[in-house]
Amino acid sequence: MISAGAGRAAARLAKVLELSLAELEISLPQYRMLAFLAEGEHGASTLAGNLDVSRPTVTALVDGLVSRGWVARAQDERDRRRVTHTLTPAGETALRHADRQIQQWLDQVLAELEPEQAASVTAGLRYLGTALDKARRRRAGAVQQGTTS
Repeated sequence: MISAGAGRAAARLAKVLELSLAELEISLPQYRMLAFLAEGEHGASTLAGNLDVSRPTVTALVDGLVSRGWVARAQDERDRRRVTHTLTPAGETALRHADRQIQQWLDQVLAELEPEQAASVTAGLRYLGTALDKARRRRAGAVQQGTTS
């Protein structure tokens, strides 16, 4: 079981990410959206599920990213209700800059640890990311089947 201390450490990590992205004028939700769109074209419902947010929230995030030229919308010619979103080259550049900025901040944080500890933290974050992705996919499957718990 994870202790409250781990949850608070995760909250501090989120704050570090917010601060690192603020220098680039990118919010953490915008960064998450860019990262998901880097995986390919997505519709609003898929993005809402992946990001665990509502469709109106996705629409607001996408609107902001479209206005910055980082995301493009495309309508399906056969079904005008279906709209997909993709990263533009400018969005890919913004995401690369954000990734680099976050890496620099995390490197500074990890520099506070012994090398073995830093390696453990890095591996732990990678494992945690895998677990979070699996839990999200399982939850999305349960929602589609109508068996949420």
